[in-house]
Amino acid sequence: MIQFEEMGFTPGILKAIKELGFEHPMPVQEKVIPMMLGTENDIIALAQTGTGKTAAFGLPLVLSTDPEMNSTQALILCPTRELCIQITGDLTDYSKHTGDLRILAVYGGSSIENQIRELKKGVHIIVATPGRLIDLIGRRAARLNNVHTVVLDEADEMLNMGFLDSINEILEEVPEGRRTLLFSATMSPEIGSIARKYMNSPSEITIGTKNSSAENVSHNYYLVHARDKYKVLKRIADFEPDIYGIVFCRTRKETQEVASNLINDGYDADALHGDLSQSQRDAVMQKFRQKNLQILVATDVAARGLDVDDLTHVINYSLPDDPEIYTHRSGRTGRAGKTGISIALVHLKEKNNLNKIERLIKKAFKPLPIPTGTEICEKQLFNWAAKIENVTTGHKEIEKYIPGIKERFENLDREELLRRVVTLEFERFLGDYRHGEDLIAPVPEKALRQEGRNGKRSRDNKDGDYTRLFINRGKSDGFYPEQLIDLINQNTRGTKVPIGRIDLMKDFSFFEVGSDHADMLIRALHNKQYMDNRLVLQKAQEKTERNNRTNEFRGKRSSQRPEKRRSDKRQKAERHYYN
Repeated sequence: MIQFEEMGFTPGILKAIKELGFEHPMPVQEKVIPMMLGTENDIIALAQTGTGKTAAFGLPLVLSTDPEMNSTQALILCPTRELCIQITGDLTDYSKHTGDLRILAVYGGSSIENQIRELKKGVHIIVATPGRLIDLIGRRAARLNNVHTVVLDEADEMLNMGFLDSINEILEEVPEGRRTLLFSATMSPEIGSIARKYMNSPSEITIGTKNSSAENVSHNYYLVHARDKYKVLKRIADFEPDIYGIVFCRTRKETQEVASNLINDGYDADALHGDLSQSQRDAVMQKFRQKNLQILVATDVAARGLDVDDLTHVINYSLPDDPEIYTHRSGRTGRAGKTGISIALVHLKEKNNLNKIERLIKKAFKPLPIPTGTEICEKQLFNWAAKIENVTTGHKEIEKYIPGIKERFENLDREELLRRVVTLEFERFLGDYRHGEDLIAPVPEKALRQEGRNGKRSRDNKDGDYTRLFINRGKSDGFYPEQLIDLINQNTRGTKVPIGRIDLMKDFSFFEVGSDHADMLIRALHNKQYMDNRLVLQKAQEKTERNNRTNEFRGKRSSQRPEKRRSDKRQKAERHYYN
């Protein structure tokens, strides 16, 4: 592995590298830096955000820029204000021991007059968003005739934001003999078009696989009912006490609603979207970078160029329509050799989108079970216990209060005291999950029926003798095979009930169980409260089943209002079994 000391940097740059804590070059730096310093080639580098690419082009730029020459020699274009500021800060750090190198960030939302004044003084490196730079070129404030290097950072993001015409206009302003470097997470046809038009036989460097997400990121999904998305998001946050992540939503409205709900439910969260003013965006981002927020809820546009280290999770509350956007989202975690987790909340209609993303990133998503209330309480409890175990108790001012506290608790034994402390600490979790239902993922009916007929669950019944049962729940209740199986499992713990064929109607269902278990199951479930009504569970009778099926068929062709048909059919079916 080549080291920074072997790359030809000046002592001043090496000193800055050491002060920044860089020990060894990252893969993108290992490949790009020697090529920038040793050749004149144009370069296309395909690398995810957070892989160290700013230093890959920034360190050689600092080395190759002459502070004695009072003109702009390098131009860096990037998609957002936040990234513009970050790159400028990084380059300032790299050049702190190399003389008077002037670096200026120019972007919208800030005073253009101040930027014009700084440009008139002379700037060696401009870091700019395309829109603002076009304005400055039009006012003849930004002069690019001496630029020898142009860097397009996060080029795919700039194109997604509609900056293609601006980029073309800017590149027409720089000398033809300049060097062009293009950094992108994905290689789209538009990127290829820019490369063909403005680059001269570029060398291509790929870190990882083209159009892939970060190697250190695990890709997971929860299959959920659309109505349960927010409940599942809360369970993920509760199941991961140390979460520090971004939740991506599709629209500004959804972003604000999800963030508001999280805030109202007591989570350290906030929203980032296009309806916020620049000062509001800055305030939210400052809180998030300082980890005063655990969860940032954002749209893709608002989060572009956002660079935050140490994210543990990226959660796709809604999957993007464009699979490539997923690679940008997931690439925000798992940086600098650390591991990260990308989660998608997916309902059945979104499975095709998930499959497209899997093909693009060449990785399979792992399905995860929705955390139960019991699992969440246990995870939170043990996390809290670990914090108590590791807390520092060196505060001397506390000592004077200890005798009085001991006196208050002298009538409580250790176990009772612990019980009360846990109850007080976990009141919210216990309240949310003590009697809360466990959320059930939707499962394609066809797949579960096949499992019921041929799978491990149902064919443990050695003699193959099944009894057919009637239950007064159906599709209109959101009652599907997985709900039925979960209902049986929850009420027959310790007993493996063989399940055969499942036939779902709108308002009731029939299913088979091993005959040895039928009576036991009826005793366990009949008259039990479920979904806010009591269950009817009886052995099905051939004549009644035939009549019910006929009524169901006729109901589909009836001109009655659906609500009345449902009520009439259910009442008829239930009257038969109650009487």
